[in-house]
Amino acid sequence: MEEPRDPRAPIAETIRRLEQMLELMPSDTVKNLRHRIATLRATLLESRPPALLLVGRRGSGKSSIVNALFGKKVADLGHVKAQTGRGKWYEHTSDRGSLSILDTRGLQEGGEPAEADDAKTPMASIASEVNRKPPDLIVFVVRAMDVDSAIDRDLDLLEEVARSVERATRKAPAIVCAVTHCDLLEPKASRLPGPGEIGDDEKLGHVRLAERTIDERIRNRPKLSSMLASTVAVSAYLSFADDGTVRADERWHIDELVRDVFAKLPDQSRGTFARITGVVALQDQLAQDLTYVTAALCAGIGIVPIPVADLVPITSLQVVLVAGIAYVAGRPLDTKSAGEFLSALGVNVGAAFILREAARALAKFVFPGAGSAVSGAVAFAGTVAIGAAARAYFVHGEPIEVARRVFRDRRSRS
Repeated sequence: MEEPRDPRAPIAETIRRLEQMLELMPSDTVKNLRHRIATLRATLLESRPPALLLVGRRGSGKSSIVNALFGKKVADLGHVKAQTGRGKWYEHTSDRGSLSILDTRGLQEGGEPAEADDAKTPMASIASEVNRKPPDLIVFVVRAMDVDSAIDRDLDLLEEVARSVERATRKAPAIVCAVTHCDLLEPKASRLPGPGEIGDDEKLGHVRLAERTIDERIRNRPKLSSMLASTVAVSAYLSFADDGTVRADERWHIDELVRDVFAKLPDQSRGTFARITGVVALQDQLAQDLTYVTAALCAGIGIVPIPVADLVPITSLQVVLVAGIAYVAGRPLDTKSAGEFLSALGVNVGAAFILREAARALAKFVFPGAGSAVSGAVAFAGTVAIGAAARAYFVHGEPIEVARRVFRDRRSRS
C-alpha cells in the first residue's frame, strides 16, 4: 500500500532549498533572512499544541475559562465543593488541532477536592505536572470580587508557581491575569455589553476598578511585575444542557483574553491556537505576519544575480504562503490546493518570469546596477498582493472573485 503523502514535505523541501541559497546571497542579507526562514519553519513545520497553566483559588473560574476557550463543555464545574483534584492537563482535539490546559487544584482550598490526588498540597500537584510538561505561559484567574480580599496569599502562591515554571523551562514565564465573574458585579441586573453596545456605566466602572486593583497588586511585587503581560476582565459563563449543548452563553471579553494569550505564545504554537480558537482577528494577524515574512524572503532572493535559478524558490515560497494562510484559517495544510488557488487568481509563472526579467533589464539600462533591487521590489510587491488575496479568501471567507480583485488592486498599487 502506498504511504500517504506528507503535506509538510513540499514545504520542508522549499525551506531546505532556501537555506542552501543563502550561500549565494550577500552576507549582510543572510542574517535577516535566516531569522525569517526560522519563523516559517516554526509556524508551519514545527507547530505543536499550546500549553497553558491556569492557576487560581477555589471557585475563581478556572474550569469555566477552559470551557469558554473551547466553546464547549470539557471541564466540570465545582459549584459547592472544590472540584479539580490532581493538576490535570485537559487535551482538546478537533480537526483543527489540539490545545493543552493545565487546570490546577484550587489555591487556598478549604477542604479536599472532589477529584483529590495523592499530593498533600496544591503546589506539590502543580509542580509535578509542570515538570512533566512545561507550560508556555501562566493564566492567573481571580474573581472580580476577590481582587482585594485575602489576595496576598494568592500572590504568594502565584510566585511559587512561577518559580516552578521557571525552573522547568529555564526562563521566566509570562503571566496573563484573567479577572472573572465580572457579570456578577453590581448592579447585577445589568448585563455586560455585547460588541457595539453601550453598557451600564456603573457596572463597567466596577469592572475597571477590579481590573485596575489586581493589576496594581501584581505589579507591586517585583518578581511578578516583570512577568505580567496583561490583565483582562472577562465573563466566562457558559451553561450546558445534559447532552452537552450550550443553553446559555454569557461570555464577555474572551476574545481579548485569547489575543493576550496569543501574543505571548511561541511561534510553534501560535498557528494552532489561532486555528482552534477560531478568532478571525488572530488568524488575520498571523496571516499578515506570514505574508511579510515570505515577501521579505522573496525580495531577498530577487536581489541574487541568478535570473532563472531564483524563480522556482520564489514561486514555491508563494505557494507555501498560501498554504500557510489557509492552514491558519482552519484548512488542511495542502500545497497542491494552494497552487490551484494561485491559478484561480490568474497568477502565471511564465508571465511572472517575463515581468520580472523585463523589470530587471529595464532597470539595468536606465539605472545601471539597480536591476537586482527592482527585481526584489517586484518579488516583494507580488507576494504581498498574493497574501492579501489569500487572507480575503481563506480568513474572511470572501468568494474567489473578490480575492482576484484584491490581488489586482494590491499589485497595481505597488
